[in-house]
Amino acid sequence: MLREDLAAARGNDPAARGDVENALVYSGLHAIWSHRIAHRMWQVRALRGPARVWAQITRWLTGIEIHPGARIGRRFFIDHGMGVVIGETAEIGDDVMLYHQVTLGGKSLAKTKRHPTLGDRVTVGAGAKVLGPVTIGADSAVGANAVVTRDVPADSIATGIPAVARPRKTEQHTPLVDPTSYIDPAFYI
Repeated sequence: MLREDLAAARGNDPAARGDVENALVYSGLHAIWSHRIAHRMWQVRALRGPARVWAQITRWLTGIEIHPGARIGRRFFIDHGMGVVIGETAEIGDDVMLYHQVTLGGKSLAKTKRHPTLGDRVTVGAGAKVLGPVTIGADSAVGANAVVTRDVPADSIATGIPAVARPRKTEQHTPLVDPTSYIDPAFYI
């Protein structure tokens, strides 16, 4: 999974210079790796308290708050990271990318599913707020600073306050970059 995470960083960030540098300086990667530990702890009822403490230490170090109960898929990438908040019942699919200041938050105090579900290959722009138990369909995008409080169908773009979803046009899809297509050995030094 570490290799997949590093490849996701290379594929989603044109400024990514190499795996060693990325592993050392990308707070989004640190937060994800730490979350995986906290999530495993969370799954053991007796370790839920320590899992929360671990998550808070990670928040203090990275500026990214991910509740240990959140379920996150593979190749998840947080670009720039600062201010990202992911709630306890959030579910995130594979190949998802979040920018800074994104909130996947709740609107209710009920002890039920109260945070968003993001499908595979979803991108959420800087400052966007996705609130409540809404679903963002696969291959969709949420625009910067949008406030999403309703479901977004697959293959859509949601923009505005409150966000309005519309179908994506073919030219609006960001091509997935194969991070292994260009490997300069100097980047690994």
